[in-house]
Amino acid sequence: MSDFPFLSVLTVAPLVGAVVVALLPRSRPTLAKQVAFGWSLLVLALSVVMWLTWQIDGERFQFRESYPWIPNWGVSFTFAADGIALVMLMLIAVLVPLVILASWHDAESSKRSIPAYFALLLVLECTMLGVFAAADVFLFYVFFEVMLVPMYFLIGSYGGHQRQYAAVKFFLYSLVGGLFMLAAVIGLWVVGGKTFDWVALSQVDISTGAERWLFLGFFIAFAIKAPFFPFHTWLPDAGGAAPAGAAALLVGVLDKVGTFGILRYCLPLFPDAAQWFAPWALALAVIGIIYAALLAVGQNDLKRLVSYTSIAHFGFIGVGIFAFTTQAGTGAVLYMVNHGLATGLLFLVVGMLVARRGSALVSDFGGAGKLVPVLAGVLFFAGLASLALPGTAPFVSEFLVLIGTFTVNKPVAVIATLGIVLAAAYVLWMVQRTTQGTLNPALTEIDGMKRDLNLREKFVVAPLIALIVLLGFYPKPVTDVINPAIQATMEDVGRTDPAPSVGTVQEASR
Repeated sequence: MSDFPFLSVLTVAPLVGAVVVALLPRSRPTLAKQVAFGWSLLVLALSVVMWLTWQIDGERFQFRESYPWIPNWGVSFTFAADGIALVMLMLIAVLVPLVILASWHDAESSKRSIPAYFALLLVLECTMLGVFAAADVFLFYVFFEVMLVPMYFLIGSYGGHQRQYAAVKFFLYSLVGGLFMLAAVIGLWVVGGKTFDWVALSQVDISTGAERWLFLGFFIAFAIKAPFFPFHTWLPDAGGAAPAGAAALLVGVLDKVGTFGILRYCLPLFPDAAQWFAPWALALAVIGIIYAALLAVGQNDLKRLVSYTSIAHFGFIGVGIFAFTTQAGTGAVLYMVNHGLATGLLFLVVGMLVARRGSALVSDFGGAGKLVPVLAGVLFFAGLASLALPGTAPFVSEFLVLIGTFTVNKPVAVIATLGIVLAAAYVLWMVQRTTQGTLNPALTEIDGMKRDLNLREKFVVAPLIALIVLLGFYPKPVTDVINPAIQATMEDVGRTDPAPSVGTVQEASR
């Protein structure tokens, strides 16, 4: 099975499914939904087989494939996955079927083509899989840019209030970042011997000045995509306007392309520049944690509130990456996975609540738990997972990031810890104002608020809850895959974990 072209098939399969769904007549929307859901399950099944085939003690990059594309430019369709890419591919494969199931009725109010909506979701899945599987820098850039198109139409055509403004803002921010990356990609091709192959470029010796400029070009593009402070302003608008399912993929997966790109490209290809810029990156990450958390506390729009929480969480991921310890790095990648599960669940549940109420404003709720107790309970669980309550998956990753950072940079770890306190404030405030307290009389007059979770919605939230709890108590299957890739990345950067102090060794031996 290791010789099977997993990555190319995995990438192309959703695109084929999208074509099939798009060709279905608009008069048969249910068939389009069923085909899209079935196709996403096929991708999930293939991903599970790939996960089971993965060799933890094997080579750093596995499932490598390479097919000629533009030989004169040194461009090829090269795919390969390390442990970091593998866990992200699995995250995509898990989330997309659940998003399709949760979005069953999302496109109906838009008066636009329902088959086109689900086809766009599959096209988005294709580009997301491709960007994580690419092992050719130019191929990565192509997927990085094309990924904007389906999300732009999902927001602009099927979103809510101010959807066109949010879609254009999302597209322009990402496009500007892509231009910085394009310049850096061309520069890397010139200094790297006219090749785009990642393995070959990782062996190139680049001068200090050129390395710093190239690092900056890639980093700005990834910082916008992540998003890190101060490049974050597009996310609350896009997340607030996007349909709930698309928003879950936006904050659960698309944003991770930024942090993945830093780990895959900025650190291994420009190790000296990465260390030189690290203090600045850590400063931006810490500012983002505190700043976004404070803004989340003051939000009255549920979807914008969740978007700001994601910006704060990405600050933790940034801290874990630039702490340059294997513990913090593993925590950062695990955070990427756990954040996708927890925030994906939170966005989907918020979407269900907003669809019932017809409003995303916190002030329009109040005591909703008395009418929809199961939905309110899931919202509470998703909120607790988002604030990294012990026993949930985000706690493990956040703990690894903080303890791994504390060993090398105590001030950054201490300041970042304040974000946990603020997270408790905005999550508990959100839950208290929406589902607890005195029942808002206006809710009793809305038919939607009289319907608790139906069977389809329970099938959406149950797998995410199970994974969040499972990885909260037993993250080893995922960390075993991540650890070798992080250790190899730290070796590329030339950093080793600090040796434990004498006191620590003596305490451990007792």
